[in-house]
Amino acid sequence: MLNRNAEALFWIGRYMERAENHARLIDVHFHLQDEDAPSVPRDGADGVPPALCKWGRIVDALGSRAAYEQQYGGAYNEQDVVRYVTLDRDHANSLVTCVNHARDNVRTLREKLPSELWDVANGFYLWLREKQAGDPARESPHQFFGRIKEWTALFCGVTQSVMPRENEWHFIECGRYLERTENTLRIIQSAIAASASAAEAGDGCELYPYLQAVLRSVSGYQPFRRHYADGVSADAIIEFLVLNEAFPRSVQFSLDALDENLRGIELQEKQLRAAHDRIVRQVAKLKAELACLEREDLGLDREGAVTGRLLQAAGQLGTAFAHTFFRVGEATA
Repeated sequence: MLNRNAEALFWIGRYMERAENHARLIDVHFHLQDEDAPSVPRDGADGVPPALCKWGRIVDALGSRAAYEQQYGGAYNEQDVVRYVTLDRDHANSLVTCVNHARDNVRTLREKLPSELWDVANGFYLWLREKQAGDPARESPHQFFGRIKEWTALFCGVTQSVMPRENEWHFIECGRYLERTENTLRIIQSAIAASASAAEAGDGCELYPYLQAVLRSVSGYQPFRRHYADGVSADAIIEFLVLNEAFPRSVQFSLDALDENLRGIELQEKQLRAAHDRIVRQVAKLKAELACLEREDLGLDREGAVTGRLLQAAGQLGTAFAHTFFRVGEATA
């Protein structure tokens, strides 16, 4: 397989997962906007830390604060943040940009991929392209972002049902699960930072309300309540999102799936096989670190040091993929 094809496949998985993550984050914030603590401002205001603003928390969860403030200044409000995350074509990681890139990559590989993937990716982009900046607010935000989640679920379902379990499949899945790992860790870090900012502001806000929103953003609220029926706590929520082996959006599950698909990639070149083995060992080391974590370790992580270390390791995996399988200097970020 040519390295440019591997890169395109890997980023198809990443971009589609990123688009779904954007939709989930904003959708849950619309749902929970009436449940915010009274002391937490709903829109950006002078002197208010972005982590304490509902819309600022979304930007932090995407790791885009610097880019957002460069484009929109320091004010965090619904109109600007929703536009920035969803339909801003000048933002390299906006939802519409991610879908466009995924579509372009599928188009590049149409001869190697089932035609159904192109039908879904193209239909998704054409539907989204017609939307204007104010449409999510004018329409029902829940319906708008729910429709985006349906499109990404359709794409995922098509790949699951029609793609042979060969290298093309494994590269898409590696991209999907590496992106999911980073997204979950980044969302947890955002919640921890929000709680720390609230504590510094002296409003007595606890971590749990923020993490409850995190659970809803990954569709994990009901699975969590079934698993921890009598033990709802911030520590239990963090443990569930990081270490649960059965929940599809936990860090542990995502790394297990990444490991499985990475090992499924078959390479002919001896040099590539050696580099591939190094990435497999990197994933194994990260999984070993997770295996050594206890709830107490995560519960004491009020500054996000543990999740930050895991996020850094996940980022290093992305770099390792680029240097191993893609043309160095041309991997998309």
